[in-house]
Formats: sequence, C-alpha cells, structure tokens
Amino acid sequence: MVDDGLILVTGAAGQVGSVGRTVTGLLLDRGFPVRAMVRREDERAASLRAAGAQVVVGDLLEPGDVYRVVSGCSRVYFSMSPSAGYLEATVTMAAVAREAGVNALVNMSQMTVSEMSIQNTTPSHQQRQHWLGEQALAWSGLPVVTIRPTMFLESFFQLAAPSIRDRDRIELPFGRGKTSPVAGADVAQVVAAVLADPIPHLGRIYELTGPQSQDMDGIAREFSEALNREITYSDVSPEKWEEGLIRLRLPEHLTGHLLAMGELHRAGRYDRQAEGVQRVTGRPAMSVREFVSLHAEEFGGHRS
Repeated sequence: MVDDGLILVTGAAGQVGSVGRTVTGLLLDRGFPVRAMVRREDERAASLRAAGAQVVVGDLLEPGDVYRVVSGCSRVYFSMSPSAGYLEATVTMAAVAREAGVNALVNMSQMTVSEMSIQNTTPSHQQRQHWLGEQALAWSGLPVVTIRPTMFLESFFQLAAPSIRDRDRIELPFGRGKTSPVAGADVAQVVAAVLADPIPHLGRIYELTGPQSQDMDGIAREFSEALNREITYSDVSPEKWEEGLIRLRLPEHLTGHLLAMGELHRAGRYDRQAEGVQRVTGRPAMSVREFVSLHAEEFGGHRS
C-alpha cells in the first residue's frame, strides 16, 4: 500500500550533500505533495516554493515549530546538520511524530553508529548523539526507517578542493585507513524511494557507501582519472589538520566531529562497504571518479 499523504522534508534547504533539497525535488517530480521545512526565508526557500513545495520556516529545537510543520503530514524525513542540539531535536521530533500519528519517519543517521554501543563509542559528540537518537526513536515505538550513510563525497568540496586546485594534492589526516564515501545524490535517491513507498522498509536500517572501500592513494587515483592530471594524497598530521580547521572558524561542535572523523579514518573505522544504494534503488552507487567528473570545476578541472 502506498500512502499519498503530505510528506515533510526537514533540512530542505540543504547543506553538505543537499540531500533534503534533492529529496524534495525527487518527490515533487513523482507527483507527491511536499512540505519543505527551512530555517529561514532566502533564495533556496524561494527556489523550493517555485518548484512546487509548500515551504515552512521553523526551528527543529522549538517544539511548537515542530508540531506546526509535522501536523497534517503522514510521512517525515528527519535530518539535521551537525549540531550540539541534535539529540534534543531528535527527541522533540519523536514526541511530536507520536502525537501527530505519523505513518513513517525516515531518520538520517550515520554509518559509524553501526559499530557503536554503550561500551564502544567514538570521540565525536555528534556520532554519540546519533547513537542515542536511534535509541530514543526505537523506544518511541514509531514506524522508523534508518538511513546510515558513510562520509559524503561532497565533503571533499570543503575539506580537499582547495589543496587539489592549488597543489594537486588531497591533504587529509586519514593515514592508511580505507574509506568508501557516498554521493549525496545517491543518499537522496534512497530516501526518496523509501518515502514514496515506506511500508516495505519500516523497521529496516540501510547502510550507504560508495562501491569500493580503498585507501586515500586509491581515492587520489580516481581523482587523477577524472581530472586528467595527477592528484596525489598527502597524509597530514592530526595537529596540522586541527590548525586548518580552526582557521576555517567552524562551530566548535563541528570541528570536534571532523577531528574525530580523521582519527577514526586512521584507525580503520571507515573501512566499510554496503549495498544499501543498490538494494533500494536498483542501481550501483556512484564511484569517486564519476562524482569528480560531474563536479570537475570544483577541483580545478573541466567537466567531461
């Protein structure tokens, strides 16, 4: 059975990976009515409205706002950028969704949670909140579908594009650790497919990665092939990585999360490969080479 009711997409303006914005477009293209929740009125909100979404402004940390935007929606996509208030937002959404009688809640988590427990955690407070958030949603009794993507390929825009453009190097503190980054477009396709027909997916957890787990030298080779010039990997020290993040003046919570991500990569905790994208969409996940070819300008190249 497919429920044709109103679908709420939180984080619809999009940040890393722009998953919410892409999900909104995919659902609208399929003819579903979509309520798109954004933090503020800006050009991104105007674009969503022009595409046909019902745009609402609200704060996921304000229960009144959450109740207002969830009311009348049968399905909810819950996602929030890394934030010190993430767990509060998750529990607020759970309480409101129960009150409103939501039929399906698709929760954007993180793949690191798959290896976490009470006695096996990570230094990232964001990842700890994701783990606790999943516990709270399980306790809520809500019909939940959990999406656990690994590192987004779009992360390279901010973390590596400047050094690739200027020095033909990926400068990250990942050591010899392997990784399998996933494209935000693939994550969005999975989320949209689940929201379009959630019944077969209720209670399931989908882990999403790229098609291959490889070390950063392998990642650099795929960049080289896509950009038609040699790109190498330069392993930077955690101390130098921290100095660079501080210069970016990111929020302290996000800086801590990125530092932990580097530490976990070095420890081999991102060496994962899953078939979630193929399983839900019927198509293989996008490779690093394919992604870089699509976004070559970001890395000082030309789109092929």
